[in-house]
Amino acid sequence: MQQRQIVRVFWSVLFVALLGSCSPFSKLQKNGTQEEKYKGALEYYKKEDWYRAGMLFEELIPVLKGSNESEMAQFYYAYTQYHQQLYSVSAQLFKRFYETFARSEKAQEAQYMYALSQYKDTPKFNLDQSNTVAAMSALQDFINSYPESEFREGCTKMILELRQRLEQKAYEKAKLYHKTSGFNIASLKSAVVSIDNFQKEFPDSEYNEELAFLKVDSQYNYAVNSLETKQKERFQDAVTFYQAMVDKYPSSKYLKQAEKMYETSVKEVERLAKLEKEKEQQKQNDANRPAKVTAASN
Repeated sequence: MQQRQIVRVFWSVLFVALLGSCSPFSKLQKNGTQEEKYKGALEYYKKEDWYRAGMLFEELIPVLKGSNESEMAQFYYAYTQYHQQLYSVSAQLFKRFYETFARSEKAQEAQYMYALSQYKDTPKFNLDQSNTVAAMSALQDFINSYPESEFREGCTKMILELRQRLEQKAYEKAKLYHKTSGFNIASLKSAVVSIDNFQKEFPDSEYNEELAFLKVDSQYNYAVNSLETKQKERFQDAVTFYQAMVDKYPSSKYLKQAEKMYETSVKEVERLAKLEKEKEQQKQNDANRPAKVTAASN
């Protein structure tokens, strides 16, 4: 029974293959002249049959070099890949087009489509954002090259959207370091560094109030879990971060929680400063003692 099903599938596949080999497209691809294939590619393109149009243009491009049709064949071929959502491929093709045909009337559109393809190829915020940075750069380059372009406004909107994605990624990264800090003291330090970088890169972000508090919290706990020899400096940083938070968000909902850590940090800085002074005084006393004994014996 199973063998019969396999035979049936085989003959079905063979029938479809034979039927396809007799199709107008297959005949054109195998036996058509260069002119016929170009005309057929344009017809498939107009019908939005991107796959067949793309196959014919891809085949024609190497043999059309130097001809009048070469430029448009490459331009249309890039679009066939874009419409099939092969954005990394279309980006490369559009870039190659505007670099090769810099004086073409299609050069501006090609550079825009390169940037748009890059934009379409960007991942969600929780994945690696290298493509996002590349897309923002491509979009900004287009705006710089064509400041009066009809595409300028759309490019600006896309840049803002991608920047928000980077902002979300950076925010989640900082939060993750803080979340895992209970298991690893290194994460406390990483949380502070990550939040500091976020504040510099996104100074107007809506997340900054929360992150200002998490920065105080992370630094405070970093100090608490440090060796005593390093605590004074780290508690002082917690005090500094609290003061910066209060200056910027005097009515913050996190103020009461942060204030407790601030008060403890101030007391610890004072205690540790006093301890350092006592140790230094003891060190001086120990150094002076032999000199006094020697003087008395003389």
